[in-house]
Amino acid sequence: MPFEDRASAGAQLALALLPWKDTRPIVAALPRGGVPVALPVAQLLDAPLTLIMVRKLGVPGHEEYAFGAIGEDGSLVLDEATVRAVGLDESAIEQVRSREEGELKRRALAYGIPAPLDFAGRTVIIVDDGLATGATMRAAVDVARHRGASQIVVAVPVAASAPARDLESRAQVVALETPPGFRAVGLHYREFPQVSDDEVTRALNP
Repeated sequence: MPFEDRASAGAQLALALLPWKDTRPIVAALPRGGVPVALPVAQLLDAPLTLIMVRKLGVPGHEEYAFGAIGEDGSLVLDEATVRAVGLDESAIEQVRSREEGELKRRALAYGIPAPLDFAGRTVIIVDDGLATGATMRAAVDVARHRGASQIVVAVPVAASAPARDLESRAQVVALETPPGFRAVGLHYREFPQVSDDEVTRALNP
């Protein structure tokens, strides 16, 4: 059954994450869609909420079709099969990467992100509104590991089964639903509006 909206999905996800409450976790949302999901998670777990800044790398002319992702620390994750299938060369990849790095910096400034939380030795729960290709989440896991997290939990309301299995080699994965024939995250929500920069800013600076 579809989730009502991101906040409702986050409330359900928070219950599934209660076993980690005693680890005093940090909840790290992927902007923008992961933020309204992560907010009830952070509230129930009594955990600080922060962001991990990542950006999907979209195929030129078909930007919703991801061939990889980048993280705030320069992490780069490429789906080599997609890169080969669409014929992207190094120059095209670098052009997209450069543009998305600029967008990462713009968003970080727009959100007024407080001083980065120290991940060293901490459990970090990375939350998004869904998992499609997994490229963006893989970049986020790399960022959390680079920042010293001792335990990483990937938490989403809905996920495609193959990317979820792939991530299990990198982190613990909590997905409420892994439906067969998964096509797009938004199809599993009754209401799935775009999340604005203002919504993200308010969540981080209540």
